[in-house]
Amino acid sequence: MLTVVSPAKTLDFESEVRTRKHSQPRFLEDAARLVEHMRSLEPGDLSALMDISADLAELNWQRFASWSTPFSLRNARQAMFAFRGDVYLGLRAEQFGTAELNFAQKHLRILSGLYGVLRPLDLIQPYRLEMGRQVAVDGHSGLYDFWGARLAHSLNEDLAAQPQKRKLLVNLASNEYFHAIRSDALEAEVITPVFKDRTARGDYRVISFLAKRARGEMAAWIISKRINSARALKNFDARGYRFAAKESTRDRLVFLRDREH
Repeated sequence: MLTVVSPAKTLDFESEVRTRKHSQPRFLEDAARLVEHMRSLEPGDLSALMDISADLAELNWQRFASWSTPFSLRNARQAMFAFRGDVYLGLRAEQFGTAELNFAQKHLRILSGLYGVLRPLDLIQPYRLEMGRQVAVDGHSGLYDFWGARLAHSLNEDLAAQPQKRKLLVNLASNEYFHAIRSDALEAEVITPVFKDRTARGDYRVISFLAKRARGEMAAWIISKRINSARALKNFDARGYRFAAKESTRDRLVFLRDREH
């Protein structure tokens, strides 16, 4: 079983990381091609492409300008500790011990517009490049076209290396990023957890920042409990969520919460 999550726009390259274990991104050469293209753009072009402020455009123009290989612990950081945001606040990777890090390295994948797909301990340098952006590089219409079926093939390889006969992909990513995995090339059953919170009106709805935090918490729970089956996923109960069988289907597991814990 593999779990996939989205990256985050907010980055942390300053706080202490308690492990020196690291690996290299599998698609580093492709990332270099994308960086080379992004370097051909001016800050104003980045602002328009990414729909960001002039200050953020200048920051990311500088990031692309300073991006360089080879990656090491001196100039890069493990992806799981570099991303910040609601998902990663829920993941709390800084609390993982050696066993959790080893399990995460085998069973968790981070989708990325620049790096394609990352293992948690893959080194990255600072960047911002959302998967849905129309980056016209090497004749491709955008990043979905650029990555094609390669992300699905990479996940297939990782799943094939696992002993379980039933190949499961737990989708804890956003629609923008999960869309980058070509369903026609993926050799796995996809299960998508959905997290809904009770509103003041008494109904249950997906509340974006709460759902993102819950995705990270489920990823952390999968890692800490060594979860490897669809049935076991239904036992997730962090921070007051409970499995709602009547609202769920085989490939869409709904979890409800009455109030935030």
